[in-house]
Amino acid sequence: MSASILVTGGAGYIGSHTCIELLESGYQVIVIDNLSNSSEIALERVSELTGKSLHFYLGDVRDRPLLAKILKEHKIDAVIHFAGLKAVGESCQMPLAYYDNNLNSTLALCQEMELAGVKNLVFSSSATVYGAPEKLPLTEDMPLSATNPYGRSKLIIEEMLRDLPEADKLTQAEVPWAVILLRYFNPVGSHKSGRIGEDPKDIPNNLMPFISQVAVGRREKLSVFGNDYDTVDGSGVRDYIHVVDLAKGHVCAVDNLVGETPVQGVEAVNLGSGTGTSVIQLVNAFSSENDVAVPYQIVGRRPGDVAACYADANKAFTLFGWRTELSIRDMVKDTWNWQKSNPEGYPES
Repeated sequence: MSASILVTGGAGYIGSHTCIELLESGYQVIVIDNLSNSSEIALERVSELTGKSLHFYLGDVRDRPLLAKILKEHKIDAVIHFAGLKAVGESCQMPLAYYDNNLNSTLALCQEMELAGVKNLVFSSSATVYGAPEKLPLTEDMPLSATNPYGRSKLIIEEMLRDLPEADKLTQAEVPWAVILLRYFNPVGSHKSGRIGEDPKDIPNNLMPFISQVAVGRREKLSVFGNDYDTVDGSGVRDYIHVVDLAKGHVCAVDNLVGETPVQGVEAVNLGSGTGTSVIQLVNAFSSENDVAVPYQIVGRRPGDVAACYADANKAFTLFGWRTELSIRDMVKDTWNWQKSNPEGYPES
């Protein structure tokens, strides 16, 4: 019998792509999602693409009785925790909502996991925990800080999770916690089929869906936040990673946790390409590869942003043999394939 994996926030952008990779790797997949920024249709298409079924529960991760039911009935072996609010700019405007959602959902999840004796966890962290980096590329042992409430919520959760194996030592727990903190950079792209992709419910907070919505005519033009950073062209530089590569990284982490020699305690692992690309470079790549216009305007810097951020991803390769395989060209072409096939995103379910 294959291992059963609970995916919180599994109907979302990264979650749905990860469900595909899990199913194709032979795992049983159980999803809980409140659909606040996702669509159940994404999960229907996951089953369609893989020819395999998954279990879906409509609910909030803060619903402890529902979590207890899922963990017990499905004999969960490991959890991938995606569920959470995720926009930097929005977090600066509504920090309490971010702390309530992201911290309390993780507390509820870990408490119910511990009661159920399930202690294998892959946490969806973020490169934002590095704050404003003093040097690049970013390695996992660098000092941590946060420049916005979203990043701070991720950093607090990382610290919470680091306390769990320490408690195991004090209590001599029979089943120890094994936690992998995946600090990923800027996920973009979509499944090559064009059937699932990034579909924000409101105005996109992330760059690539905004670019693609401008290209398809849903938005008039893109706002580039700042052209006076100390970068190649003045716009912000980020480490973009294809969402399929990212999803495969989560499967590698799960393989480790349910394998014969799982990590001990907590391991933080970067998932990135190791290469920085500026906002304007990404816009130009999208336009040239897809032969579509993406008008943009330069506006002021956005609160909480840093000039440049890209990863050293060697640890991921050393620990579980993962590295990126897909290029910026793949990212922009796959994004456009999704957007032009689904100009309004997912239909209303």
